[in-house]
Amino acid sequence: MRPRLSPHEAYRRVDFDARVTGAGPAELVHLCFEQLIGALGTAIHADAIGESALRSRSMTRALTAVTALQMGVSGEDDMAGALNQLYRSARRTVLDSATRFDAARITTLRDDFIEIGAALRGP
Repeated sequence: MRPRLSPHEAYRRVDFDARVTGAGPAELVHLCFEQLIGALGTAIHADAIGESALRSRSMTRALTAVTALQMGVSGEDDMAGALNQLYRSARRTVLDSATRFDAARITTLRDDFIEIGAALRGP
């Protein structure tokens, strides 16, 4: 039997599912960025307050978002190569912090994705 979800987690999942349904490719990328940024922020907060279970769940969510971004890259051009390198590096940072959490590296990663996400949205 699955454990009961908190109302917040249940709402988050419903909201996420609703946003994914009918989203185009660009919207899915933005959604993955949002999920990654949010999960990393939650992990940083959870680490600061000593909530290791929440930190672990958040890092798993971050890894899922990075994996989805990696799976969405197509082609062999320079842009695809750059994106693959970015996502591989992000994945390594998240995985490295699974065994020994490094809040500074996770904060830097989060800040990088905030900046990239803002650039993708444009002015």
